[in-house]
Amino acid sequence: MERPWPLTGRDEELRRVAAAIRPGAAGVIVAGPAGVGKTRLAREALAAAAGHGGSVVFAQGSTAARQFPLGAFAGLLDVPPGEAAETIGRALDQITRQLPLVLTVDDAHLLDEHSAIVVHRVVARRMAPVLITLRTGEPAPDIVTSLWKDEHLPRLDLAPLDAEESTRLIARVLGGPVDTDSAHRLWTMTQGSPLFLRHLLAGELSAGRFTAASGIWRWSSEPAISPELAGLLEREIGDLATGVRDVIDLVALAEPVAVATLSALTSAADLEEAEERGLVRTDGVVARLAHPLYGEVRRAAMGTLRARRLRGRVALTLDPEPDPIPRAVLTLDSDLPPEPALFLRAAEAATRMYDLPLAERLARAAAATGDIAARVVHGAALSWLSRGEEAEAIHEDIVATASDPGLLAMVQLHRTGNLLFTMARPDEAHQALAAAEATGAAPVHVAAMALVLRLVDGEISAVLARVPQLLRSDLPDDLAGILVATSASAVAAVTGDRELLDESAVVGGLTADRVPTVIPGFGLADFQVLGHRLAGTPERGADLARRMRAASADLPGPARLMGLVVAGHAALAEGHLLDALLSLREAWAALEGSGHEFRFRCRTLLATALAQAGRPEGAAPLLAGIAAGHHPAYRLYLPDDRLALAWGAAAEGWTTEAIGHAAAAADLAREAGSPAYEVLAWQTAVQLGDTTVAPARRLAPLAGLGPRAEAALVHARAWADEDGDALLRVAHAWARLGDLVAAGDAAAQAAEVHRRAGRQGSALTAAAVAAKLAERSGARTPALVVAARPLPLTAREREIAALAARGLSNKDIAARLTLSVRTVEGHLYRAGHKLGVSERAGLADPLGVE
Repeated sequence: MERPWPLTGRDEELRRVAAAIRPGAAGVIVAGPAGVGKTRLAREALAAAAGHGGSVVFAQGSTAARQFPLGAFAGLLDVPPGEAAETIGRALDQITRQLPLVLTVDDAHLLDEHSAIVVHRVVARRMAPVLITLRTGEPAPDIVTSLWKDEHLPRLDLAPLDAEESTRLIARVLGGPVDTDSAHRLWTMTQGSPLFLRHLLAGELSAGRFTAASGIWRWSSEPAISPELAGLLEREIGDLATGVRDVIDLVALAEPVAVATLSALTSAADLEEAEERGLVRTDGVVARLAHPLYGEVRRAAMGTLRARRLRGRVALTLDPEPDPIPRAVLTLDSDLPPEPALFLRAAEAATRMYDLPLAERLARAAAATGDIAARVVHGAALSWLSRGEEAEAIHEDIVATASDPGLLAMVQLHRTGNLLFTMARPDEAHQALAAAEATGAAPVHVAAMALVLRLVDGEISAVLARVPQLLRSDLPDDLAGILVATSASAVAAVTGDRELLDESAVVGGLTADRVPTVIPGFGLADFQVLGHRLAGTPERGADLARRMRAASADLPGPARLMGLVVAGHAALAEGHLLDALLSLREAWAALEGSGHEFRFRCRTLLATALAQAGRPEGAAPLLAGIAAGHHPAYRLYLPDDRLALAWGAAAEGWTTEAIGHAAAAADLAREAGSPAYEVLAWQTAVQLGDTTVAPARRLAPLAGLGPRAEAALVHARAWADEDGDALLRVAHAWARLGDLVAAGDAAAQAAEVHRRAGRQGSALTAAAVAAKLAERSGARTPALVVAARPLPLTAREREIAALAARGLSNKDIAARLTLSVRTVEGHLYRAGHKLGVSERAGLADPLGVE
């Protein structure tokens, strides 16, 4: 069944048109380019105005009917041929006999002269409301033009949907969110035309190429133009003379194409005609198709041999020096002889742009001759695309046949990274690194990769002792720089060394005006975001994340997904949960079923964001995966995994267990030598309700680590001391630091302290602050729930009552909280008595349990 197609983004226009055609009104002209929904808007407005009575006369302008007097009214008016004045008079008489009515004229720019005069007379004499549509950019009869120029009718110009409007429309049709890449591709291809968008999306849905994964709609492959859409586009393109067809096809295969190139390969006259017909557009330097879908139609229509020949003709005109990619891609798909050296240069350039699918394709073509350098690049691209087994096969073959020590060292280093990150085989990664070291070549690269493996093994002190010297040495290339900077960023993040964190960003190429040029730069960026999150300077991490996201937003493959994860992490660090969920859910929809190692990072961050937003049902399957195990290369992140479990337990109502998870995360961090993570863990325990002195006692020696450590200590002391005023002050401090979730929890705890002390005015003030912060962050934490629904219960009574309201038995509650069943029964009895509830089912409403 076809999905309903609403007029999203046209609601205001619909109201204006409906008002303009009510009885007594003059009418309106709706103008716009083809496909923007003029006719649909007119029909919707007519349907909306139908309740006001009267009939509709629907005249249609067309090229065929334009040859005949009153051709637009054919079949609507019975007027015999005659003199012009007599014919027009009879037409007006017949219209008068049908009053009241609304005269609707579609495609008025195609009206014949007699029909145009009739329409003008109806408007001028105010005989009936007139609703006119016409296409902009097309010549219209002067008498039609005078309708708005002489102010007889107002004119409403419809523009194509912008990207945001298009995304809203797609989501509304699909009934759920759509990932940004798919929405952007649809908008780019259709240029905001609702008509084209409707046909393209319908075709892709029917073909199963547009599907939902993890609640996000995604476009999973290249489009295929449906026959219906192809027919529409072919009518727009029209018949093409041979020379004009060559212009269109060359641009369709190779856009943008230089105007000089097109003129030389075809002719200036053919190019000018293509531009005049609105099929191509130029800025005087390069030519592009006037609409992207024209290219889809022409590429589908032309034969393989013709396409290969035309690509080759364009390729020969391109200079590969400034950018080898355009010529390489055209050559690869043409009838020209292969150029392995060009393909290799282009593969390396594509890698620097993070376009891994293109890099792999070009490197594969370059490696077809057996060139070892090309095979190394090909193996790296395959590894970064999570095709680890294929990459390992290439690496092993090179190792078995190559003799050059430098080459062998680099291949073994690529093997090390592939075995560790892509294939999750750390023991074999150590063996590969040892083999690289045994060559005696590439000592800096070997030392840099050794730091990575030590980091994975949890040897933070060893990395800290070695990394400054390497960081400040003369690093041979970007890969070495990224490896060293990533290790430095990681240890700087978890130990709270902010100077080292900043220095490593510069060495790794992640600065205000640069982003790293190799894929491991996303790992560097995530550690940078983590470092600023743990330090209490999350806005700086968000700045870095925005640059990485911008550099990868429009690319296929894992780069875009990794950019989304880093962006989601930065949003989570600032407490912008809705923004975090938007990025992380989209990334997870693609990463969940993939072999890419960044899915482990995405899973932890998404589970945390969902739990903090009070969505335990969404977090539960992710948390189950976290509890089952982690990627061996991500050992440093284990405290984050445990904190995700803490927030997940809290979202399900297990606050005691949640505090236990947070304390366990603190112990993990302390044992690993990660004091900055320990700060976050104790801060989390306080946010979840830990009233003991343990958090403050553990945080005191860590207070010098940075703004977060200082605020966390003040928060812990204020909560343990039940100091409501101090808690409200720390809430404002958290907000200034950029942690909105912590700010909301501190304000909520201030409200609870004041309420228990009987200071109702202060409690209401603090609760209002908490509510505003929750609105900004999108959080629904246990502390915020208590502040929103203050009840005369102890923390233990509330926890047990909430678990009972969720349907758990007394036995289950007792077992998980390590209490006796009798103790649970006692707490439930007292909670019910205080709330005036005698049945378990009645607990849900006062507690706000859904």
